[in-house]
Amino acid sequence: MWKQNTRTEIWDQINLPWDLIVIGGGITGAGVLREAANLGLHALLLEAQDFSFGTSSRSSKLVHGGFRYLRNRQFDVTRESVREREWMLAAAPHLVEKLTFLIPHWSEGKTPAWQFGLGMLMYDLMAPKWEHRHLTPARILEQVPSLRREGLKGGYQYADAIVDDSCLVLRILREAVQKGAVALNYARVESLLRDRSGQVCGVRVSDTSGEFQSTLEIGARAIINAAGPWSDDLRAHLGAIPRLRKCRGSHLVIPGDQFPLKSAVTLMHPQDNRAMFVIPWDGTTIIGTTDIDHPVEWEKTEPFATQDEIEYIMLAIQHIFPSAELTVANIHSTYAGLRPLIRLDSQAPPSAVSRRHVVWEDSGLVTITGGKLTTFRIMAKAALQAVVSRFSPPLEIKHKQPIFDPLPRIDPIPGLNPSTLLYLVGRYGHETINLLNTAQKGELVNIETTPALWAELRWAARSGAVMHLDDLLLRRVRLGLLLPRGGMDHIQRIRQIVQPELGWTENRWIAEVARYLQIWQQFYAPFPSGINPPSPSEEPSSIQHSHSNLRKMLSTVA
Repeated sequence: MWKQNTRTEIWDQINLPWDLIVIGGGITGAGVLREAANLGLHALLLEAQDFSFGTSSRSSKLVHGGFRYLRNRQFDVTRESVREREWMLAAAPHLVEKLTFLIPHWSEGKTPAWQFGLGMLMYDLMAPKWEHRHLTPARILEQVPSLRREGLKGGYQYADAIVDDSCLVLRILREAVQKGAVALNYARVESLLRDRSGQVCGVRVSDTSGEFQSTLEIGARAIINAAGPWSDDLRAHLGAIPRLRKCRGSHLVIPGDQFPLKSAVTLMHPQDNRAMFVIPWDGTTIIGTTDIDHPVEWEKTEPFATQDEIEYIMLAIQHIFPSAELTVANIHSTYAGLRPLIRLDSQAPPSAVSRRHVVWEDSGLVTITGGKLTTFRIMAKAALQAVVSRFSPPLEIKHKQPIFDPLPRIDPIPGLNPSTLLYLVGRYGHETINLLNTAQKGELVNIETTPALWAELRWAARSGAVMHLDDLLLRRVRLGLLLPRGGMDHIQRIRQIVQPELGWTENRWIAEVARYLQIWQQFYAPFPSGINPPSPSEEPSSIQHSHSNLRKMLSTVA
């Protein structure tokens, strides 16, 4: 797969003519690249940051139809999403997994119980399947004992699905590369090239990893803009009118042993009756999400959960799960992502804006945006359909062409739990065998309470296009979200495993740890420092060190 010299090899040959250039390394761009590889196109994907750096590593981790969209009469979006959910469950087993949801109903609820029942019926018929049922208060409390008991009238159970969003993107990209496509992270498109008729015919790209100082011009028959919330930034090079409304969704992550759940819960916020989720994920519980307009002045930095958003989410949790006795002290990480909503009515609240995707063309540049993670396959096909006429003979989009390769059959491994083997196979497909073969003694065990294995760190460092420590800990193996203090309690063992694989010098390692700590503190900590920095006495011990002390701390491997 990606090796240490792969980036150099790609950069040396990148200015050759291409059939297709895809801009954006999130789920939509990954889907376009995979579909392009299926068509036999000479295709290149360029991502300015890391793969899945943007929205596609910061979602609610759900593959769902969007039950709440029914309230806004977005029936077409819900129907499309429900059916794609069913396809993903079948096409990507052990990566996309079924998740049971509960919707409790209280006597003071603003939405009548019969409306929930009708919504459940519609939701299942769109699939079509029959997985919902009514539950008594006693049955709901059996599954979620911490729910508020006063006024609880019962509720409903239904099913959606869950996924590690970043792992989803990486698996699709890696399988596209195995079919002949090329994907390059830390490659920013600085501007668009145009032919004599004014049509976009290429890009000017620069390396943002620091390895190369050159800027190259690359030509292609077709260019697809899949930059998500940043699609308008690229369209601006053509003088196109902005069409997107960036909205932020923030989440809190709480250790699963402090807030255990057997099922996910859909709840209505007591303040504004907005739908929210509480979701068990990889040994933690995710609580979210907000839905607010993202300020223009914050667009040059990573999104993060604000103090107001944290308080808003905690208000709902403390009201609906009082016996859990959760406070902000239970939060061990936060994260926020941006939604690329289509700007139709700026007065409508973000939660009421349609999640339907759109395809635009500006001077030959095709933009695919809007939509949601669940519908990425439909979006990829729509984007490619917009450029089929540029090829001779015109491309024929094959709707039954697989996005995911079939999973390998691997014999049971002594000492490895069968469920852990399925976890690996779902995430790494045919590369699972290589991952297992690279594991050293003691690395096929879980990292604390997470499902992640130490061997995944080695494999990601060796073949995962990791350029920075935050790539590894926030997107390849999600320790920065799943563990307290961003996983820094294990930094010495992480170093033992990954520093030799990455070939980093002592100075490079120290710089990468300092960079990672800064990023985690600013954008992923329980209180992101851009809003409400903790006092020195409250900071994680690893962050209190000066740079020189950090060097001393890391100089000796435990």
